[in-house]
Parts: sequence; C-alpha cells; structure tokens
Amino acid sequence: MKLLGAKVLLECLKEQGVDVVFGYPGGAVLPIYDALYGERKIKHILTAHEQGATHAADGYARTTGRVGVVITTSGPGATNTVTGIATAYMDSVPMVVFTGQVAQPFIGKSSFQEVNITNITSSITKENYAVREPENLADTIRKAFKAAQSGRPGPVLVDIPKDIQMAEIEYIFVHSEKLVPKEFNSNLTDAIRLINECKKPMIYAGGGVNISNAADELYAFAKKINSPVTCSLMGIGAFPGKDELYTGMIGMHGTYASNHGVSQCDLLIAIGSRFSDRVTSKISSFAPNAKIIHIDIDPSEFNKNIPEDVSICGDVKKVLVALQDLISEKKEVEWLEQVSKWKKAHPLNYLDESTLSPQLILNKLYNITMGECIITTEVGQNQIWAAQFFTFNKPRTFITSGGLGTMGYGLSSAIGVCIGNPDKKVVNVAGDGSFKMNSIELSTISKYQLPVIQLVFNNHVLGMVHQWQDMFFEGNFSHSEFGSEVDFVKLGEAYGIKSIRISKNEEIDDALKLAVQANAPFIIECDICPNDKVFPIVAPGANITDLMEN
Repeated sequence: MKLLGAKVLLECLKEQGVDVVFGYPGGAVLPIYDALYGERKIKHILTAHEQGATHAADGYARTTGRVGVVITTSGPGATNTVTGIATAYMDSVPMVVFTGQVAQPFIGKSSFQEVNITNITSSITKENYAVREPENLADTIRKAFKAAQSGRPGPVLVDIPKDIQMAEIEYIFVHSEKLVPKEFNSNLTDAIRLINECKKPMIYAGGGVNISNAADELYAFAKKINSPVTCSLMGIGAFPGKDELYTGMIGMHGTYASNHGVSQCDLLIAIGSRFSDRVTSKISSFAPNAKIIHIDIDPSEFNKNIPEDVSICGDVKKVLVALQDLISEKKEVEWLEQVSKWKKAHPLNYLDESTLSPQLILNKLYNITMGECIITTEVGQNQIWAAQFFTFNKPRTFITSGGLGTMGYGLSSAIGVCIGNPDKKVVNVAGDGSFKMNSIELSTISKYQLPVIQLVFNNHVLGMVHQWQDMFFEGNFSHSEFGSEVDFVKLGEAYGIKSIRISKNEEIDDALKLAVQANAPFIIECDICPNDKVFPIVAPGANITDLMEN
C-alpha cells in the first residue's frame, strides 16, 4: 500500500515494537507530527528541550533494555541532540534519533534551519543515515534499529528531508528481526587454566554486564570461584551490593578493598569493562601482580588501555555460561579473609557533623525504600555519593552518565525511566550546579505528573570542581561558587511541584517519607555544607592504592 513517508516512519516504528517516542516538533518534521496526530499505538512525550528528549530516551533504554527513540526538527533542533547522543555513545546505549531536514532542493544552500547533522554526529554514532530516496526510507529505519541493538549497542541517527516525509511510498509490513547474540569463537582453554590455577582472583565488572543482562551469570560465576567482585561506575548493580563478595566501586573514588584487591590479586577478570582512566589511574602500576582476562563484546577494547593475557570476544552472558560449566570450584578462604579485613578496616564513612549530610540522606533513602527504586544522577559529587552510599542490588537501577560525564543528564533521564518503569519509584540525585543546567525539564515532569523525587544537594558551589580547586589548586576557587540566586523551592512551586527544604539531619526521615508516599512529583532541597568532599579519592596520575580517605 502507498503511504506518505511520515506515515511509513510510524509504521516502521510499530514493526520494531516502539510504543513511546520523545521529541519536540518544528518545521522540518511537521509531516511526522501530523502523522502522530491521533496516533494511538505510539505515545509521544513532549520535553522542554531536544537535549532533554535524548536523555529521556537514554534513561528509558538503560532501564528497559529497549531502544530509545527521539524525533526532532532540523537545524538547532538537531544540534541540540548532540550532547545526548554523545552521552549515549560513550555508555553504549541503544537509541535511534530521527532528525528532520530541509527539503532536498534546499540542501547545501544555507537554507533556514539547515545543518549537516550526519557529518556533525559521525564520530558519536554507531551509524548514521541521510535518506535521499523515498523507496529507501523503510529499509533505512530497519537498518538503524538493527545497528542500535547489535553487538555493542549505541545511538544511530537518521536524517529525513521534509520532501521524503511528504512523498508517497510503497510500504510493505516486515516483521522485526529478533536479534540473538552471536556465538563467540574465542578459545577458552587459556582462561580456564588461569582461573583454575589462581589463588587470589578478583572480578572487575563493567557496564557490559548490565547491558547483556548477565547479572545472574556473574553471580553464579563469582560464587563458584569464590572471587571478590568490584564494579566500575557503569557496572554498579551488576552484582548485589549487600553480598559479602562485593567490595564496592573501583578507581578514582573506589574503596580501599577494591583498589588494594586489584593491586594484590594474581588474576584479574575484567567483564564488560573498558579500563577507563577513572578506573586505572596510573596505568603502569595497575594490577601489577595479576594475569588479566578480558571478556567483552567489542574487540576494539582489547589491549587498548591495559595489556591483557587472554581476550575473549563475545556476549558476556554467553561467555560466562560457557566458563561456568568448565571451571573448577574454588574453596580457598585466605584471600577472601584478607579482603574482608580491608573492608572492615577501611569502610566508606563520613564525618558525623551537625550539618546536613548527603551521605546520610542516601543511607536513609535506601532504608526507607528498602532499595526498591531506580536512582538517576547528575554528575559530580552527587553522583559519587549516590554510587557509594546507596546500596544497589539489582541491574539497571543506577542510571548515570559515566563516560561523558554530562551535567544536566539526571532529571531528563528520570523522565524516560519513569515512562519505561511506571511501577518503580524514581529518584534523581543532583547538585545545584547540575540541576540548574536542565531544570526546565521540571515542566515535563509536571505536565505528565511523573512521580519523580528530586533531591537537590545545594552547597552553593560547583561541588566537584570546588573540591579539586581546594585539594589540587591551592584553594583558588575560580568561578565555582554560587550565591543564593535560585530558590529551588519556589522554582518547584512555579511548576506546580510540591517542594520543601531541609537543613538538619533530624529532618531527613520525615522529608523522605513524605516524598515517597506522595506518589507525585516532589522536590527536596538539601542545604549542605560547601566544604563536604567525596572520599576516598585518588589524585590524578597516582597509583590507585594511594587513596586519600579523608
């Protein structure tokens, strides 16, 4: 049957099982939005800004495992998606972004709201496509979804000129292809030998474990070889935080037990991780006593940052299942006893002062919710405190910008998390600096009455920058201090959102209980001390065992 190109787009989305899209209309996508008018099978979420739409689609994808979909107009609408696309690319998030483009006769003529968005995004997308023939539209959309989900996931962009959207196209329904991870072809013999021979194993789990839904397999594998487990920031939730084998996060803000465990183990098994600089710090002294096994779906990550002894390319879930059947069970306890001593001697702690404690807030949030919620974060001190002091026991419950470190990510992503998980409590943890960057998305929260709890840790400074300036730049607080120019309670009320302010530890319980029970948008502004710091911390370029703990 013949349909307008805009309608073909919607039909192709339905082929892929898409039932929600995030976006913002404009001139170059008016045919698409006209096709959306009255559409019942696809829900459209109107955000306040195109960057917010990409982060919302990102949050939706991270928590559901489905592809996040974005629709924006040409020119500034398209360029406003760049930060969100780059965020998704760095953290391997499946997303398809559809940008409108001026009609083809006007391309290349500096037309109103024309940019070459495929060139702009070529380095931050897995694939991108500029549709130039009407008959190619449907197949291009199908290829985009396959690319976004195959192998190591990531964002894909499809640029559609306005005349293509308005052209009559022959459309034939095609069932979406069920994607099954390829069988890995790596030889496991050397890995099995290293695992069976080692006395002090350490597992370093990254975001790939969450992406491949391999948390159960990781748990079984760790238990069989009796290995401590540490996670990268993106790997948090891949292993139960309350389990005795878990040692906490690794790296710049890692725990003593994790960093010393990696430095003294004789076998490091890296699973779905990429050895980022925030994990390794000084490369020459990272895991100096260990043989290294690296399991990842992306072969470009092998030996990129750290030399490895065994590299296994494949879906980590499939690899762990195969290894589980072939390795020997380990029952040695000496290594675990050593790691346990480190955990007891060097726990994560914070000063018990009269000022409001962000760490205590996160502890209490865990207790009140019993951990049954999804946490999104902004970037900075708030992000690390959340990673350290809220206990994550399930995958896809800690949603944060890891690789790009995007301030303004958290509130926008919470929109998508809420849409994709209507039965879950969603809490965004923010600093005042990050929160101000995309606080306009409070309008989206209010419009759809999404029950997001917003914690704003307001220390009137750009927290992590302020901390680094104090510790490493002789206390020169250059342009990192704010005044009281924003009243966040009044800001929330302006959007019709219940908002309160707390400044004492004694107020934490009542405030959190009120917010959790509200089942409606809620803001808690937390007036914390500007001198509070994130500890532990490893100075730039130092060995990860050179931790400053307070």
